Amino acid sequence: MGSAARATAETTEQVARRYFAAVTARDLDAMVACWKPGALDVLHGQAELIAPDGIRVYFAELFGAFPDFTFEVVSTTSEDDRCAVRWRARGTFAGPGRFQEFEPNGARIAIEGVDVVRVADGLVVGNDAYLDGADVARQIGVLPPRGSGQERSMAKLVNVRTKLALKLAASDPERIADGVWVVRGGLPRKEMNVYLIEDGDGVVMFDAGVRSMTSALAAIGAQMGGIRRIVLGHGHPDHRGAAAGIDAEVWCHPAERPDAEGDGGSHYFDFSKLDLHGRVLLGRLLPQWDGGPVEIAGTVEEGDEVAGFRVVHLPGHAPGLIGLWRESDRLALVSDCFYTLDPQTGIAGALRVPHEAFNHDTAQARESMRKLAALKPATAWSGHAKPLTGDVAAQLERAAAQ
Repeated sequence: MGSAARATAETTEQVARRYFAAVTARDLDAMVACWKPGALDVLHGQAELIAPDGIRVYFAELFGAFPDFTFEVVSTTSEDDRCAVRWRARGTFAGPGRFQEFEPNGARIAIEGVDVVRVADGLVVGNDAYLDGADVARQIGVLPPRGSGQERSMAKLVNVRTKLALKLAASDPERIADGVWVVRGGLPRKEMNVYLIEDGDGVVMFDAGVRSMTSALAAIGAQMGGIRRIVLGHGHPDHRGAAAGIDAEVWCHPAERPDAEGDGGSHYFDFSKLDLHGRVLLGRLLPQWDGGPVEIAGTVEEGDEVAGFRVVHLPGHAPGLIGLWRESDRLALVSDCFYTLDPQTGIAGALRVPHEAFNHDTAQARESMRKLAALKPATAWSGHAKPLTGDVAAQLERAAAQ
């Protein structure tokens, strides 16, 4: 089999100009003939078109919506198999066709953009198109004019909605110890705990709450210097929920990796152990909480150090559940090693073993509570609700025995 001929700047520019001449002529057949079948035309921020059909459908709609559409190549710069094409276009949104689901309204557009075309064997094999989509939206009346009273009013409404959404999704970070903050999220009572631990000029996130907390956690992390990595206490949906949407490496215990990268442990959940209310409620909530599988970048095990804390393996509720222990102030962050609320109602109550409906091994979960008690924590924070204080060890021993 022969290999593709290497494109030169001259041949690349010839192909690019042939394609854009067809655009100028609004000749759909000539346009798609320039493309290699299956190649991708990425209109950044708008659409991804697969040649030839995607090209034909998109531009047929464009030409139908702007019957006097004109296109002009302003300049080209070519190197090897790439040609950057600066262009300008004009037209009247007169129809009869719609554009992007909007009815024609007679608006005039005058836009400029740049396409970066890739060529091989005399055909376009890829394109990245860049233009100001917001400017186009303003010109056709979808967005108000820049600097107008309408734009200012819209911005105020958006800002109110944004602030409200962030407040509903998560609390402000609360300092609970030296270099440690908790962010509480989840509706309606904000019982999901995510911990941010100072680490150099940024923070480590321990557990990742629920999906609705994603934007709030990302913003809080950025304000605190950036999230250096996320360490999952375990991989259940209400603990990995925001991880997939945050730009940071995700780590966990090796035994938790399959579930964090997979179904979040749901293969061992037993909803028959819940009452009817719990089966219905949690059957709906768990998929909403879950941000989906995460790619695990690395693992931590018993004795490893994380931002000044020591990793403690506390299996049972999940096979790879871990806590973080700091000897200096006897602080334990332990994910779901124990519960202080009823998962079926979300109502806080007595300290208890995690609910058997969601445990990988309930007997092992009891032993992990005893292992935590042996550390004699001054304060123990779990994945939900308020911390244990006072004689933490005695409370854990009693609960494990029940």
